[in-house]
Amino acid sequence: MEETIDDIDTAISERLRSLRAKAGLTLDELAQRSGVSRAMISRIERGEASPTAALLARLSEALGLTLSAFFADDEPATSPLSRYDDQKLWRDPHTGYLRRSVSPQGTPGRVDIVEVDFPAHARVSFPPREESRVMTQHVWLFEGVLEMIIGETVHTLYPGDCLYMDLGDAFDFHNPSDKPARYAVILDRGR
Repeated sequence: MEETIDDIDTAISERLRSLRAKAGLTLDELAQRSGVSRAMISRIERGEASPTAALLARLSEALGLTLSAFFADDEPATSPLSRYDDQKLWRDPHTGYLRRSVSPQGTPGRVDIVEVDFPAHARVSFPPREESRVMTQHVWLFEGVLEMIIGETVHTLYPGDCLYMDLGDAFDFHNPSDKPARYAVILDRGR
């Protein structure tokens, strides 16, 4: 059965608390590593705040994980098949973008596939991340228009276009149109 967005918000708070404990980090240490305030991390762990995509990416990186790995189960894969109804969903509370983890959970592969429904006029910004320099991603647009802004360069994607990029650079996802965009992110965790 498809996991609801409320379920995933609860799972995020539990997952963050668990991963922080597993890493042996205090709230202050995670705050220092991630650049996210101690108060905000505490609110997320108590289920009182839902993190944005950019904030969750910073926390994940501070824990040594990709955003996809943050959402993945720690348990080994029970099947190499990821059924649509079993894929985890998460909605960014700031932009409303909907993220679906497509890849089978717990597999040993380096690649994660994520499908995103991105609302009209939405923008998500990711700061530079030195620890992510070994990771790359492809952004493959299915519907709508998407601007990928990397430094001073703007790549405008149309249906069928695919952009390859390093994750260590600062970048923005921006939908400049009045219609939603739908795309896939294919993340490679190591070169």
